Amino acid sequence: MLNRKQNVMKMAHQLFVEKGFQATSIQDILDYSGISKGTFYNYFSSKNELLIAIYRSVYKQLEKDRNDLLNGQDPSNIEIFIKQIEMQLITNRKNKLIAIYEEVMASNEPELKQFVRQSRLKALRWTYGRILDLFGEDKKPYLLDCAIMFQAILQHNVQYNRLAYETGEKISPVVRYSVRRLVKMVEEVSQTGDQLLDSELIETWIPSIKKTNHGFENQLIDLSAIVKKAVLKSGYDRDKQEKNLKLLEFIQEELLQASNPRQFLIESALESLEGNQSLKKEVQPLKQLVDDYFKN
Repeated sequence: MLNRKQNVMKMAHQLFVEKGFQATSIQDILDYSGISKGTFYNYFSSKNELLIAIYRSVYKQLEKDRNDLLNGQDPSNIEIFIKQIEMQLITNRKNKLIAIYEEVMASNEPELKQFVRQSRLKALRWTYGRILDLFGEDKKPYLLDCAIMFQAILQHNVQYNRLAYETGEKISPVVRYSVRRLVKMVEEVSQTGDQLLDSELIETWIPSIKKTNHGFENQLIDLSAIVKKAVLKSGYDRDKQEKNLKLLEFIQEELLQASNPRQFLIESALESLEGNQSLKKEVQPLKQLVDDYFKN
């Protein structure tokens, strides 16, 4: 079932890129992916929900890949940051995400517009957090301003670089140039004390910033992978495996995607997983990680 759902997302993503999100109908998706309307609505309540699922899937993988680059490395190593930004740009280009974002923001879809706004804030949160890693707490008052300016510099440098090179933008030079500008910006504003926005605003915009840290994300992904492997080896029938994998997927999405993870739902999902005797040993470390998350 999960593979089939992923296939529907893949087919729909192709259609959104080729035809545009608005021009693609649910019937187009049914025809292209070879499923019935009932199956579609078993997976998604609407085309909007399908698009959101596609974005979450793409960015979940991006988050994992970025964290893998950082795992075991010095967070203040600017070369790791550069590689992470390059990976982000390659992901956006490969999946044509920016074009779909722009179409959504020009549409009359409040739900999708809100999702895009939240996604942009989450991207800013990540950039701000990594810049804080690079430059330290003493520069913190100026780093939200710098994160916003860096994102703008990077976006426009990529856009105009694409115009300059018809065969495609040169990602690495653009990223390195933009990061050099970031370093100079941080030096200049910290010396002059020039500040536009209070860095604490990011806490209001995305309340979970304090709990979104690289160590927790890495542990969550690793422990979830162990539980998933145990589910697939459990010998349970397909429906029961599917149910357990959905619970595991919900836990990850709630903790990594939601601004305010719903503790009672996450704990309920963990209890259901732990209720399977053959999974109990593997679920317990994940449950402990989540308990610690909500205590901090």
